[in-house]
Amino acid sequence: MIRFLTAGESHGPSLTAILDGMPAGLLLSVDDINLELERRQQGYGSGGRMNIERDTVHITSGVAAGKTTGAPLALIVENRDYKNWREKDIAPMTTPRPGHADLTGAIKYGYRDLRIALERASARETTMRVAAGAVCKQFLRAFGIEVGGYVTQIGGVIAPLDVDLPYEERLRLAELSDVRCFDLISAEAMHEEIRQAKIAKDTLGGVIEVVALNVPPGLGSHVQYDRRLDGRIVAAMVSVHAMKGAEIGSAFENAGKRGSQVHDEILLGEGGSLTRNSNRAGGLEGGITTGAPIIARVAMKPISTVMQALGSVNLVTGEPEQTTYERSDFCATPRAVPILEAMMALVIADALMEKLGGDSIDEMRPRFESLRKARLHDLPMDNVEWRFGYPE
Repeated sequence: MIRFLTAGESHGPSLTAILDGMPAGLLLSVDDINLELERRQQGYGSGGRMNIERDTVHITSGVAAGKTTGAPLALIVENRDYKNWREKDIAPMTTPRPGHADLTGAIKYGYRDLRIALERASARETTMRVAAGAVCKQFLRAFGIEVGGYVTQIGGVIAPLDVDLPYEERLRLAELSDVRCFDLISAEAMHEEIRQAKIAKDTLGGVIEVVALNVPPGLGSHVQYDRRLDGRIVAAMVSVHAMKGAEIGSAFENAGKRGSQVHDEILLGEGGSLTRNSNRAGGLEGGITTGAPIIARVAMKPISTVMQALGSVNLVTGEPEQTTYERSDFCATPRAVPILEAMMALVIADALMEKLGGDSIDEMRPRFESLRKARLHDLPMDNVEWRFGYPE
């Protein structure tokens, strides 16, 4: 239902995104997108590139009089650093860096210079994911759905998650921290962890938790593998640069427990509502939303570009050679939060469009209000015996 494509190189003139499938009538301004682009550029541990770029979006299609038209949106962000590369003779790059797409890109596409892979494989591409995700966030807000995230681990520092703190408050506090962690003590320790990595000229990864709040039950489906929403979310999370693992809810912790300790029991609440007193499933059962917050935790490896040279092979000489440092972050985990939020928003927006249908926001609102809820009177049961009845 919702599709997006990005184009552009790290040091090329601009980056582009096409977002297709957004309904007509959504209020949208460049400020809505620029706010998210600015968030992507903030975070302790970022490198020198963020001192050059001041990302702002140009909307060149799909919006009229401040509202979406239903046509594809075209979003463009200029690369300010391009002026430093436009007339530059670029030195050959022939020694692949471990952890990057240098060698694999050359194997796949037959590149005769490794920088061609670097330019497109760069995380600079995520600028346009954030731009497209910002539009989807605005769409979800029209239905009361909020997407946010925060850092729960950097290096060896782990923030406590078993705290009695509403998700809304976690998100608010995280935005006050330059490492995007809601726990003040952990945030200070993360700050020091990054500072020590800078001194050591090394890099750090971490873990990010992304949440979607007020998502209605019934999005996604159990009937095909590619319609299961948990699978779509995990795929979206690990599609982001340096993300090497993801879980829904407390999946890896649950793996070491017995079933009686894991599953979220169903309770009858006021007015016939069906509730849970836990959310270990992370808001999804059978690939379908339960109505509880959707929780995804994502593991980010340390950035591959390290100041310490790593062993490699020069593809021209065939001799062992140390890698050459390319400008990068020391820890990009805080800056990755809005990127993962964007991917969550894109997946949830797509699932909501799939559920509601319609070509305009006004057409979709009454359909949203009439969605089946987790309550007894929305779930009448026949309570009679039946047979499959397939012909022999």
